[in-house]
Amino acid sequence: MRRGPLAGVYPAAAAMVACALVPFLALSAALGPITPIIARQVHLSSQGISLTFGMANAGYAVGTVLAVLFAQHLPQRRMMVLYTALLVAGSILAAAATAPAPFIVGHVLQGLCTSLLLIAGLPPLILGQPVTRLRWTAMIIDMVVFGAVALGPLLGGLEGSAQAWRPLFWISAGVAGVALLLALATFEDAPPGDRTAPRDVKLVALATGGCAAVFFGASELTTHPFLGWVTLAPLLGGMALIATLIVYQYRAKNPILNIRSLTTTIPIAGIVAAVCAAAAAVSAVTLVSLELSHRFSPIHVGLYLLPEFAGAVVTAVLLGLLIRRRAIHYLVLGGMISLSVGIIVIGRQIPASEALALIGSALIGLGVGASVAPALFVTGLSLAASNLQRVFALIELLRGVAAFMVAPILVHFALSAGGGPASGTSTALWICFGLSTAGLLIITALYVLGGVRPVAPRLDEWFNSQRPNVSGEPVPAFYSPPLLAAIRSGPAGLAQERPSLDGRPDEPPNDGVQSLGGTDNETFSVTPNDRRPVLFAYDGSDIAGLAIAEAGRQLTWARDALVLTTWEPFNVEFLPINGTQLDAGDSDAVSDAAGKVAEQGAVLARQAGFHAQSITSRSTPSWKSILDVADDRGATLVVLGSHGRTSLPTAFLGSVANAVARHSTRSVLIVHRRREHVDEFSEVGS
Repeated sequence: MRRGPLAGVYPAAAAMVACALVPFLALSAALGPITPIIARQVHLSSQGISLTFGMANAGYAVGTVLAVLFAQHLPQRRMMVLYTALLVAGSILAAAATAPAPFIVGHVLQGLCTSLLLIAGLPPLILGQPVTRLRWTAMIIDMVVFGAVALGPLLGGLEGSAQAWRPLFWISAGVAGVALLLALATFEDAPPGDRTAPRDVKLVALATGGCAAVFFGASELTTHPFLGWVTLAPLLGGMALIATLIVYQYRAKNPILNIRSLTTTIPIAGIVAAVCAAAAAVSAVTLVSLELSHRFSPIHVGLYLLPEFAGAVVTAVLLGLLIRRRAIHYLVLGGMISLSVGIIVIGRQIPASEALALIGSALIGLGVGASVAPALFVTGLSLAASNLQRVFALIELLRGVAAFMVAPILVHFALSAGGGPASGTSTALWICFGLSTAGLLIITALYVLGGVRPVAPRLDEWFNSQRPNVSGEPVPAFYSPPLLAAIRSGPAGLAQERPSLDGRPDEPPNDGVQSLGGTDNETFSVTPNDRRPVLFAYDGSDIAGLAIAEAGRQLTWARDALVLTTWEPFNVEFLPINGTQLDAGDSDAVSDAAGKVAEQGAVLARQAGFHAQSITSRSTPSWKSILDVADDRGATLVVLGSHGRTSLPTAFLGSVANAVARHSTRSVLIVHRRREHVDEFSEVGS
C-alpha cells in the first residue's frame, strides 16, 4: 500500500479537509457585493451570472450523490486526490477568467468538487481516527462548514469596497492548492467500498435532472416572475424529480443512499432540523444583507453580520463539549430556538438598526451552528457507522437544495411584493421565522410521539462496529424508535404490530414463570415512557430461549433489549451453535462463538417484539458479569432461564439464576423448565 509521509497524522488530515471545503463555502456567501463586478469583467448579464451561481449550487447538490456512488466502485483515496486536483483547476479557471465560458466551467467545478470532497473526506476523518478525536473533528466540521459561510459576507464586503473580486478567487485557489498538497502527503490507498453495488444510472439522472431544474428555475427569478413557466415549471419539476429519487431509493433492493434506514424517529428529526435551519438561516442573512446594502457600504454590511461568525465559533466549541453527552439532542433544539429568536430580532425593524443587525446575526450564527451540524451527528449516530457517508450525502443534498432554492425565492418576493422593499423584506423574514419555528415544533413532536429519551451516545461501541462484529450486526450509538412509537406501542397498538412467537394471541403468564418483584399471575407492568433496556442472559439453551419468549408475553409493550452471552477462556459457559466443537483455550474462537450465540438470542428477542442488540462479556463469575452489564446499561429488568439444577455445564442454571436474584438491585424474571414449555419452544424453533 502506498502511503504519503503524513499518512495517519490527524492534524494534517483535518487541515486537508478544511482547506478543501473552505474555498467554495466562503465564496458562496461572499458573492453578493461582488456579483456586479464579476458580471461586468467576465462579460455576463445579470441573468447569466445568476444562472452560473445556480448551476454551481446544483453541482454541489449533485456531487453528494456522485461521491457515494464513486466510493462504492473506485479507490476512495485516489478519488479524493482527483477531486482536489479538479478543485484547484476550477478555482484557477474561475479566478483567471476574462470570458463567460471559463468562469462558468470553473465555478461549477468548484461547487461540484466541494461536495465530492465533503462526502468523501468527512466520514474517513471521523471514523478513521480514534474515538477520542471525535470531539475535535466535530468542532472542525462545524467551524469549516458554517464558520466559512458566516465569514463570507465580510470577505465579500472587503472585496466589494475595493471594487475587486479576483484576489478573493485567487486566495481560494491557493487554499485549494494547499488541500491538494495535503491530500498527497496524507495519501493512504483504500479500496472501493463495495464493487457489487449497482452502477445506478437512474439515480444519477434523477439527481442531476432534479437539482439542475430546481436551480435553473430559482436563478431565472432574476428576470422572470415567480408564476411564469420559465421559473415555476423547472422548480416544480425539479422538486418532483428529487422526491422521485427518494422514493426510488427507499424501494430499491440494493440502494446507494439507503434511505430506508433513515425512516425512524431520530434520523427524520435530524433531517427536518438541518433542512429547516439551513433554509431559514441562509434566506434571512441574504435578505438582511440586501436590505443593509441600500444604506451602508459593503464592508460595513459585512461587519454588521460578523457576529454570525462569532456565534458559529461558540457553537462549534459547544458541539465538541457535548458530543459525548445526551445534551447533544437538546443542542439541536436550542439552536432552532436561537435561530427563530435571531430572525425576530433582526426583522423587528425594517430598515434594521445597527444594534438589531448585530444581535440578530449573532443569534442566527448560534442557531445555525447549533442545529445543522449537531443534527448531522445525531442522525449519523443513530445508525451504524458504516452508513455515515450515505447519511451525510442525503442530508447535504436536501440541505443544499432547500437553502439555495428558498433564498432566491424569498429575495424575489421581497423585491416584488406590494408595499415596497421594506414591507416585502419584513414579510419574507416572517416566512423565515415560520420555517425555523415549524422545524422546531416538528422535531419536538417527533421526539415526543416517538418516545425518544435522549441518552449519551455509546461512541466506543459505535466506532468498534465499523466492521461487522462476530454477530454480523452493526451497532448504533443510540437507539432510534420507530415513528410515533409512543402512541403505537400501547397495549392496543402492540397487539396489532408485535407478532407473538407461537402465532397465537398473547396469553397470560402461567405458573412456570417466577417473577421476582411481581406475583406469579400478573403481567409485568413497565411504563411506556421508560426506554431503558431489558437484559436477557442467554446461553443458547432451550430454556434461555423460552425465557425470551415468555418475557415477550409478559411485557405489555415493545422494549429495547440487550441479549448477553458471557464467556471465559477454558470455561465455555454457553452452548455453541450447531454443537460446534471449540478449543476452550483459544480466546478468539470462544469470543466469536459467544457473539454468534448472542446474536441467535437477539433474533429470538426480535421475534418476540423487542428492539434487540446482541452483546458479549468476558468475565467471571457469570452472575456478576450479568449484573455488571445491567448496571452499566441501566437495565430495568434482568431475564434468564433456570434449569433448576446445577449439574449441567451451561451458564444460566439454577445457581446462577439464584445468585443474580440474591445480588440484584433491580427486578429479575426467572423462567423455569417445564415439559410443556420446552415442547412449545422446540416446536417454534423448528
